[in-house]
Amino acid sequence: MEYRHLGRSGLRVSPLCLGTMNFGPRTTEADSHTVMDAAHEHGLNFFDTANGYGGTKGLTEEIIGRWFARGGGRREKTVLATKLYGDMTDWPNDGKLSAYNIRQACDASLKRLQTDHIDLYQMHHVDRATPWEEIWEGMSVLRQQGKILYAGSSNFAGWHLATAQASAAERGIVGLISEQSLYNLMSRWVELEVLPAAEHYGLGVIPWSPLASGLLGGALAKLAAGVEGRGTSNPENLEKHRPVLEQYEAFCADLGADPADVGIAWLLTRPAVTAPIIGPRTVEQLTNSLRALDLVLDQAALDRLDELFPAPFPNGSKPAPEAYAW
Repeated sequence: MEYRHLGRSGLRVSPLCLGTMNFGPRTTEADSHTVMDAAHEHGLNFFDTANGYGGTKGLTEEIIGRWFARGGGRREKTVLATKLYGDMTDWPNDGKLSAYNIRQACDASLKRLQTDHIDLYQMHHVDRATPWEEIWEGMSVLRQQGKILYAGSSNFAGWHLATAQASAAERGIVGLISEQSLYNLMSRWVELEVLPAAEHYGLGVIPWSPLASGLLGGALAKLAAGVEGRGTSNPENLEKHRPVLEQYEAFCADLGADPADVGIAWLLTRPAVTAPIIGPRTVEQLTNSLRALDLVLDQAALDRLDELFPAPFPNGSKPAPEAYAW
């Protein structure tokens, strides 16, 4: 396993991040523990979760916490990332990024996760009502207390990253080290401004939904074979994208590679990307995801993927500001 630095930080993580959103709603606790054990066996050390995951909010963190409690170096071998933002109850201040909620949400996550610290504490969304001075004060207190090591963002626009980092610089603190964004061949909007901002500030990008909710995982072939999956669960959406998916799956067949592997391998070539998030429900799905690490896409393959899934630059092939200037 070739580990990568998460952005400009000294933290080294596996090039695939184990997403745990299925743990609880789709994968039993026992099977979730098996998947996490298998992840460690294969060298994956980077796990991502959130306080709102699990169907019942907090359940996924509890499942991970009980896995940590089994010992055997499980916690020590894991770079643990979780998130806060969403409302956990109907009461005021039980969500968003006030200093009040940053403190109580962190303490609640630590209790559920049965650990004394979170390695990467991520803001799941921008809080437009809370000033950055307050957000960074809340995060700084947690860091001083040893409850978190690094801070990250998720679903931020490029200018949000710039604002966050400018505020952090004024305080003389590190600020963000990562940004978790929707990013895949079918959704490349982050290339317009988010990726350039991440590169500028040295943030590691953690793509979520790397296979576009299964559409890039060979959805047409699975549909033809009668195999159920996320990509086949929305027939209307599948038909909408059928023309390009037919070409994509044919291209992958010519490469002799699984479409899912191609989609993840492509992300691993992108600037600033550290580790796409995979969300296996089973050990078999986890093992299959590892094939992408051995798949090398040459320039001809990358060019063909750009033809099939063009970057969102309306004025040539450059990000902002050239995308809408000169």
